[in-house]
Amino acid sequence: MKDVQKFKDNREVDIQKVGIKNFELPLLIQRKDSAEPQVVFGKAKVNVSLPRDYKGTHMSRFVEVLSEWQTKNLQGFDIKHCLEKIVDYLEAESGDLEFKFKYFINKKAPVTANIATMAYDCSFEGHIENGKFKFTLGTIVPVTTLCPCSKEISDNGAHNQRAMISVKVSYDEEAQSIWLEDLIALVERCASCEVYPLLKREDEKFVTEKAWNNPKFVEDVLRDVVIALRKSPLVKEFEVDCEAFESIHNHSAWAYQKESKV
Repeated sequence: MKDVQKFKDNREVDIQKVGIKNFELPLLIQRKDSAEPQVVFGKAKVNVSLPRDYKGTHMSRFVEVLSEWQTKNLQGFDIKHCLEKIVDYLEAESGDLEFKFKYFINKKAPVTANIATMAYDCSFEGHIENGKFKFTLGTIVPVTTLCPCSKEISDNGAHNQRAMISVKVSYDEEAQSIWLEDLIALVERCASCEVYPLLKREDEKFVTEKAWNNPKFVEDVLRDVVIALRKSPLVKEFEVDCEAFESIHNHSAWAYQKESKV
Protein backbone atom coordinates (compact mmCIF):
# COMPACT_ATOMS: atom_id res chain seq x y z
CA MET A 1 0.00 0.00 0.00
CA LYS A 2 1.09 3.56 -0.60
CA ASP A 3 2.55 5.43 2.39
CA VAL A 4 1.18 8.94 1.87
CA GLN A 5 3.02 10.23 4.93
CA LYS A 6 6.34 9.69 3.15
CA PHE A 7 5.28 11.64 0.09
CA LYS A 8 7.38 14.72 -0.56
CA ASP A 9 5.92 18.04 0.55
CA ASN A 10 6.77 21.06 -1.59
CA ARG A 11 5.87 23.88 0.83
CA GLU A 12 9.36 23.93 2.40
CA VAL A 13 8.19 24.20 6.00
CA ASP A 14 10.11 22.31 8.70
CA ILE A 15 7.73 21.42 11.52
CA GLN A 16 9.29 21.86 14.95
CA LYS A 17 6.93 19.56 16.87
CA VAL A 18 4.36 17.03 15.68
CA GLY A 19 2.99 14.08 17.62
CA ILE A 20 0.24 12.95 19.96
CA LYS A 21 -1.05 14.20 23.31
CA ASN A 22 -3.42 12.95 26.02
CA PHE A 23 -2.54 9.33 25.27
CA GLU A 24 -3.75 7.43 28.32
CA LEU A 25 -1.80 4.49 29.67
CA PRO A 26 -0.86 2.75 32.93
CA LEU A 27 2.65 3.44 34.21
CA LEU A 28 4.87 1.71 36.77
CA ILE A 29 6.66 4.32 38.92
CA GLN A 30 9.51 3.26 41.17
CA ARG A 31 9.05 4.24 44.82
CA LYS A 32 11.79 5.33 47.18
CA ASP A 33 11.13 2.92 50.04
CA SER A 34 9.64 -0.07 48.26
CA ALA A 35 10.85 -2.65 45.79
CA GLU A 36 7.36 -2.76 44.33
CA PRO A 37 6.53 0.00 41.82
CA GLN A 38 3.36 2.06 42.08
CA VAL A 39 0.84 1.59 39.29
CA VAL A 40 -0.52 4.98 38.18
CA PHE A 41 -2.83 6.32 35.52
CA GLY A 42 -0.70 8.35 33.12
CA LYS A 43 -1.18 10.71 30.22
CA ALA A 44 1.54 11.00 27.61
CA LYS A 45 2.45 13.82 25.28
CA VAL A 46 5.12 13.03 22.70
CA ASN A 47 6.40 14.75 19.60
CA VAL A 48 9.29 14.84 17.15
CA SER A 49 10.58 17.28 14.59
CA LEU A 50 9.54 16.75 10.97
CA PRO A 51 11.74 17.79 8.02
CA ARG A 52 10.14 19.79 5.23
CA ASP A 53 10.54 16.93 2.75
CA TYR A 54 8.00 14.70 4.56
CA LYS A 55 4.27 15.23 4.31
CA GLY A 56 3.56 13.71 7.73
CA THR A 57 4.89 11.66 10.61
CA HIS A 58 3.84 8.12 11.57
CA MET A 59 1.42 8.64 14.48
CA SER A 60 1.00 4.91 15.08
CA ARG A 61 4.70 4.54 15.87
CA PHE A 62 4.35 6.80 18.91
CA VAL A 63 1.69 4.49 20.31
CA GLU A 64 3.75 1.39 19.54
CA VAL A 65 6.72 2.59 21.56
CA LEU A 66 4.66 4.04 24.42
CA SER A 67 2.79 0.75 24.74
CA GLU A 68 6.11 -1.04 25.28
CA TRP A 69 7.06 1.31 28.11
CA GLN A 70 3.87 0.90 30.11
CA THR A 71 5.26 -2.37 31.47
CA LYS A 72 8.66 -1.00 32.52
CA ASN A 73 9.54 0.42 35.94
CA LEU A 74 10.20 4.12 35.55
CA GLN A 75 12.41 6.34 37.65
CA GLY A 76 13.25 9.68 36.14
CA PHE A 77 15.95 9.22 33.55
CA ASP A 78 14.50 5.88 32.45
CA ILE A 79 12.29 7.75 30.00
CA LYS A 80 15.44 8.63 28.05
CA HIS A 81 15.48 5.20 26.42
CA CYS A 82 11.82 5.51 25.46
CA LEU A 83 12.38 8.89 23.81
CA GLU A 84 15.57 7.72 22.10
CA LYS A 85 13.66 4.87 20.52
CA ILE A 86 10.89 7.21 19.36
CA VAL A 87 13.33 9.67 17.79
CA ASP A 88 15.25 6.86 16.10
CA TYR A 89 12.10 5.08 14.93
CA LEU A 90 10.75 8.25 13.34
CA GLU A 91 14.16 9.36 11.97
CA ALA A 92 13.87 12.74 13.71
CA GLU A 93 16.54 15.18 14.91
CA SER A 94 14.70 16.15 18.08
CA GLY A 95 11.82 15.00 20.26
CA ASP A 96 9.94 15.53 23.52
CA LEU A 97 8.20 13.14 25.89
CA GLU A 98 6.04 14.01 28.88
CA PHE A 99 4.34 11.65 31.30
CA LYS A 100 1.85 13.21 33.72
CA PHE A 101 0.40 11.13 36.55
CA LYS A 102 -0.98 11.11 40.09
CA TYR A 103 1.55 9.81 42.60
CA PHE A 104 0.28 8.55 45.95
CA ILE A 105 2.14 8.78 49.26
CA ASN A 106 0.99 7.36 52.60
CA LYS A 107 1.10 10.30 54.97
CA LYS A 108 0.94 10.31 58.77
CA ALA A 109 -1.08 12.87 60.69
CA PRO A 110 1.24 15.05 62.81
CA VAL A 111 -0.04 13.99 66.27
CA THR A 112 -2.22 10.87 66.04
CA ALA A 113 -0.03 9.36 63.30
CA ASN A 114 -3.13 8.15 61.47
CA ILE A 115 -2.19 7.20 57.93
CA ALA A 116 -4.09 8.14 54.79
CA THR A 117 -3.16 8.41 51.14
CA MET A 118 -2.21 11.79 49.68
CA ALA A 119 -2.14 12.35 45.91
CA TYR A 120 0.31 14.64 44.12
CA ASP A 121 0.33 15.67 40.47
CA CYS A 122 3.73 14.70 39.06
CA SER A 123 5.52 14.57 35.74
CA PHE A 124 8.55 13.13 33.94
CA GLU A 125 9.69 15.21 30.97
CA GLY A 126 12.44 14.50 28.46
CA HIS A 127 13.90 16.42 25.52
CA ILE A 128 16.39 15.19 22.92
CA GLU A 129 18.09 17.37 20.34
CA ASN A 130 21.14 16.41 18.30
CA GLY A 131 21.69 13.41 20.56
CA LYS A 132 21.71 15.44 23.80
CA PHE A 133 19.11 14.52 26.43
CA LYS A 134 17.61 16.69 29.19
CA PHE A 135 15.35 15.32 31.93
CA THR A 136 12.96 17.33 34.10
CA LEU A 137 11.17 16.05 37.21
CA GLY A 138 8.01 17.91 38.23
CA THR A 139 5.48 17.96 41.04
CA ILE A 140 2.65 20.16 42.32
CA VAL A 141 2.39 20.27 46.11
CA PRO A 142 -0.57 21.68 48.10
CA VAL A 143 0.38 23.55 51.29
CA THR A 144 -1.02 26.01 53.84
CA THR A 145 0.11 29.63 54.16
CA LEU A 146 -0.81 32.15 56.86
CA CYS A 147 -0.56 35.87 56.10
CA PRO A 148 2.08 37.68 58.25
CA CYS A 149 0.42 41.05 57.66
CA SER A 150 -2.99 39.81 58.75
CA LYS A 151 -1.49 38.32 61.91
CA GLU A 152 0.38 41.54 62.70
CA ILE A 153 -2.55 43.95 62.37
CA SER A 154 -5.34 41.80 63.86
CA ASP A 155 -6.14 41.52 67.56
CA ASN A 156 -7.58 38.06 66.99
CA GLY A 157 -6.79 35.61 64.22
CA ALA A 158 -5.21 35.84 60.78
CA HIS A 159 -6.35 34.74 57.37
CA ASN A 160 -4.79 31.67 55.85
CA GLN A 161 -5.19 29.84 52.57
CA ARG A 162 -4.19 26.82 50.58
CA ALA A 163 -1.39 27.34 48.12
CA MET A 164 -0.13 25.22 45.25
CA ILE A 165 3.61 25.05 44.68
CA SER A 166 4.71 23.74 41.30
CA VAL A 167 8.36 22.71 41.06
CA LYS A 168 10.38 21.39 38.14
CA VAL A 169 14.01 20.34 38.53
CA SER A 170 16.64 19.05 36.13
CA TYR A 171 19.73 17.05 37.05
CA ASP A 172 22.52 15.19 35.28
CA GLU A 173 22.16 11.58 34.24
CA GLU A 174 25.34 10.67 36.10
CA ALA A 175 24.04 12.17 39.36
CA GLN A 176 22.08 10.40 42.05
CA SER A 177 18.39 10.31 41.21
CA ILE A 178 16.03 12.72 42.92
CA TRP A 179 13.05 10.86 44.35
CA LEU A 180 9.57 12.33 44.14
CA GLU A 181 9.17 11.71 47.88
CA ASP A 182 12.22 13.88 48.64
CA LEU A 183 11.25 16.69 46.28
CA ILE A 184 7.72 16.82 47.74
CA ALA A 185 9.06 16.84 51.32
CA LEU A 186 11.47 19.68 50.45
CA VAL A 187 8.58 21.81 49.19
CA GLU A 188 6.33 21.04 52.15
CA ARG A 189 8.98 22.18 54.62
CA CYS A 190 8.93 25.64 53.05
CA ALA A 191 5.25 26.39 53.77
CA SER A 192 3.52 27.67 56.89
CA CYS A 193 2.31 24.12 57.33
CA GLU A 194 1.78 20.95 55.36
CA VAL A 195 -1.58 19.75 54.09
CA TYR A 196 -2.75 16.36 55.39
CA PRO A 197 -5.42 13.95 54.06
CA LEU A 198 -6.63 12.91 57.53
CA LEU A 199 -6.79 15.07 60.69
CA LYS A 200 -8.33 14.39 64.09
CA ARG A 201 -8.88 17.22 66.59
CA GLU A 202 -5.39 16.89 68.06
CA ASP A 203 -3.91 17.05 64.58
CA GLU A 204 -6.02 20.04 63.57
CA LYS A 205 -4.85 21.90 66.68
CA PHE A 206 -1.24 21.17 65.76
CA VAL A 207 -1.70 22.29 62.14
CA THR A 208 -3.49 25.50 63.12
CA GLU A 209 -0.89 26.46 65.69
CA LYS A 210 2.04 25.56 63.45
CA ALA A 211 0.74 27.84 60.70
CA TRP A 212 0.09 30.60 63.26
CA ASN A 213 3.68 30.39 64.49
CA ASN A 214 5.07 30.23 60.95
CA PRO A 215 3.35 32.99 58.91
CA LYS A 216 4.51 33.35 55.30
CA PHE A 217 3.71 35.48 52.29
CA VAL A 218 3.73 33.78 48.92
CA GLU A 219 7.09 35.53 48.44
CA ASP A 220 8.45 33.90 51.61
CA VAL A 221 7.44 30.44 50.45
CA LEU A 222 8.97 30.97 47.03
CA ARG A 223 12.25 32.26 48.47
CA ASP A 224 12.53 29.34 50.87
CA VAL A 225 11.97 26.82 48.06
CA VAL A 226 14.51 28.63 45.87
CA ILE A 227 17.12 28.60 48.65
CA ALA A 228 16.55 24.89 49.31
CA LEU A 229 16.97 24.06 45.62
CA ARG A 230 20.06 26.23 45.35
CA LYS A 231 21.61 24.23 48.19
CA SER A 232 20.91 20.89 46.56
CA PRO A 233 24.10 19.58 44.90
CA LEU A 234 22.00 17.45 42.53
CA VAL A 235 19.76 20.15 41.03
CA LYS A 236 21.23 21.89 37.98
CA GLU A 237 18.19 23.88 36.90
CA PHE A 238 14.83 24.59 38.51
CA GLU A 239 11.54 26.38 38.07
CA VAL A 240 9.17 27.31 40.92
CA ASP A 241 5.61 28.58 40.66
CA CYS A 242 3.71 29.41 43.84
CA GLU A 243 0.02 30.38 43.83
CA ALA A 244 -1.90 31.15 47.04
CA PHE A 245 -5.70 31.06 46.73
CA GLU A 246 -6.49 34.06 48.92
CA SER A 247 -9.28 33.58 51.45
CA ILE A 248 -10.19 37.29 51.71
CA HIS A 249 -9.66 38.32 48.07
CA ASN A 250 -11.20 37.25 44.81
CA HIS A 251 -7.78 36.70 43.29
CA SER A 252 -4.64 34.68 43.91
CA ALA A 253 -1.25 35.83 45.14
CA TRP A 254 1.49 34.50 42.89
CA ALA A 255 5.29 34.29 42.66
CA TYR A 256 7.63 32.64 40.17
CA GLN A 257 11.36 31.95 39.80
CA LYS A 258 13.51 30.09 37.28
CA GLU A 259 17.24 29.54 37.71
CA SER A 260 20.09 27.56 36.22
CA LYS A 261 23.32 26.68 37.99
CA VAL A 262 25.12 25.91 34.74
